[in-house]
Amino acid sequence: MKSTDDNLEAKEVADVVKCCASCGIAEVDEIKLKNCDACDLVRYCSDKCQQDHRPNHEAVCKERAAELRDELLFRQPESSHLGDCPICFLPLQLDSIKYVKYFCCSKEICNGCTYANMNRQMVERSALECPFCRQPYSKSKEEDHRLKKKRCEANDPFALREEGRTNLIDGDYERAFEYLAKAAELGDMEAHYGLSLLYREGGEGVEKDKGKEAYHFEEAAIGGHPDARHMLGCNECENGRLNRAVKHWIIAAKLGDDESIQRLKEGFKFGYVRKEDFATALRGHQAAVDAKKSPQREEAEKHASRAWGGESSSN
Repeated sequence: MKSTDDNLEAKEVADVVKCCASCGIAEVDEIKLKNCDACDLVRYCSDKCQQDHRPNHEAVCKERAAELRDELLFRQPESSHLGDCPICFLPLQLDSIKYVKYFCCSKEICNGCTYANMNRQMVERSALECPFCRQPYSKSKEEDHRLKKKRCEANDPFALREEGRTNLIDGDYERAFEYLAKAAELGDMEAHYGLSLLYREGGEGVEKDKGKEAYHFEEAAIGGHPDARHMLGCNECENGRLNRAVKHWIIAAKLGDDESIQRLKEGFKFGYVRKEDFATALRGHQAAVDAKKSPQREEAEKHASRAWGGESSSN
């Protein structure tokens, strides 16, 4: 706690006394100072001053950078990485069988809107088309591939990620990595998650790397990926950092993740999850599940149950 207070005090001093931390020159007229990129605690007038001051500043800088990373990492995302259905604007359910991927427009549309669109087309006896962009359904896998390739060429992160997944299934790890890395650079959280698994398991052309695995898990979790968040919690638990593990599971539970709720339930049973934390997670989990419900989705669920003779989860 003391180190955090010291860092905050250093930041306040630097804000008041705007001078280079190395040579002491003040920020006046044509002299402009830039903040340390990692910690934002001190300022420098030049790259040389930053280099010269590094031995004195490095330990404090790393400590503050870690604090800033944790502040970002343990912030509750507003929604999961999937976001909302672009038609009904309700959060998409986490279960991948509860929404449909359309390569014509790179949209993920909930089963409720897809089912309602199909009913409309049946009544109107019109051709089957995408509920969002109204393009006719592709008639073959080859046409799907052509659409995906076209959107990959346009640097569409959705298409790049899905092409990466296809290559991964086909066992082409190098091409899978190439596509996933590009999609991750463009901000696709599912691609970050895929990269973390590649670095975790390794494969042809991709070496195992714990550091990069953790980085991509964290990036995906920050972006609202519940599975990545759950895995971070499990990793922390394995390393004996139960407080951090519980924080991760609570965040994932509030996004609607069932596995994290189960881990918190076990933690409460064995005494390392507090009663109030477990209760908060349960309320948040239920709120996330309820937010994803709609009459259209329930109707689509009933239709699927009748068609397949089974039931599926509500997430």
